[in-house]
Amino acid sequence: MKHISILGSTGSIGIQTLDIIKNHPDLFKIEALSAGKNIERLKSQIEIFHPSFVSVANKGDADLLSSKLDYPVEISHGLNGLIKAATYPKTDIVVVALSGSIGVLPTFYAIQKKKRIALANKEVLVMAGRIIMEESKEKKVRILPVDSEHSAIFQAIKGHCKNEIKDIILTASGGPFFNFSEEELKNVTIEDALAHPVWKMGKKITIDSATMINKAMEIIEARWLFDIPPEKIKVFIHPQSFIHSMVEYIDGSIIAQMAFPDMRIPISYALFFPKRGKINVPCLSAKDLPNLSFYEPDFLRFPAIKLAYEALKAPDSMSAVLNISNEVAVNSFLKGELPFYQIVNVVKQTMDAHIPHMIKKIEDLYPINEWAKNKAMEIIDKIKRKMV
Repeated sequence: MKHISILGSTGSIGIQTLDIIKNHPDLFKIEALSAGKNIERLKSQIEIFHPSFVSVANKGDADLLSSKLDYPVEISHGLNGLIKAATYPKTDIVVVALSGSIGVLPTFYAIQKKKRIALANKEVLVMAGRIIMEESKEKKVRILPVDSEHSAIFQAIKGHCKNEIKDIILTASGGPFFNFSEEELKNVTIEDALAHPVWKMGKKITIDSATMINKAMEIIEARWLFDIPPEKIKVFIHPQSFIHSMVEYIDGSIIAQMAFPDMRIPISYALFFPKRGKINVPCLSAKDLPNLSFYEPDFLRFPAIKLAYEALKAPDSMSAVLNISNEVAVNSFLKGELPFYQIVNVVKQTMDAHIPHMIKKIEDLYPINEWAKNKAMEIIDKIKRKMV
């Protein structure tokens, strides 16, 4: 029996994780859940899975949830609640399915408590890749990727030596605007950007996919997760999304992981590891494969990918600035305050204004976080004034 904590249980990844666990009650037990403000969905999850501990965004929501429950459960809130869910004593595996940089500290403290990590939160390694990986090695904690691309790479390199790897090839769907001109990108609406052609995801990651900054973050994530130099990480657009990523070896062989685009597959791989579990998802057939296509990304229309390589050439803090400024810009876009095509521009300008430095301890992220937020908001304000 594996004992599970899920951080972000009411989001897309959290819901799909619980869907898998529900069908294997003999193998998994939910110990702790955390959510934001979706109290009704969390209440339903509590009644089905009977965790011992739950956490929500704020005290008001914690009190509201408590008033709605008949089932006895310890309830907490805020960052302290998240960390408690991540370090819950009975937990073996922590599924980090949070959105944004809030996942960094709970993941770090879970590793300190020697919990296995199933990581669906790109921002954790973008913000603090060096520190997180050093901590995981020191504590002998395995980090299992839940991103479809990194899960694919993880599976493709299993049984091989790192010095045999020529290149890692990350695939990207291209998002909803793959064929858009620069002029068309200037007229993208919020509804347009949230209409991903392949994946059903939360708002933040859907916008990141549309700008392709999610692929920039995946490059940074891959660099740390697999200890691979940036120049060995390539990106190709693969609109069909059947090949989730590939690894090319020095003998000319390429090993690819293929499946229908369904996040339950990488989630289940992380949960059942080192074995595989049977789950109810469509199976890919050879008849689905004749029309696979691959394209090099157009950096003029989608400059976000270049920012990853620029960040990785600089000391650690630059990647954190990339992430935080993107969070601020995406939030501004979703509020209708910033045009879509300016999101990556805000990130670039914030990075250009930053003097990068090494991050020696997790607490070093606090001033970087604050500086990047303020600088990104300053840049957004200037853009808004020009638009009036």
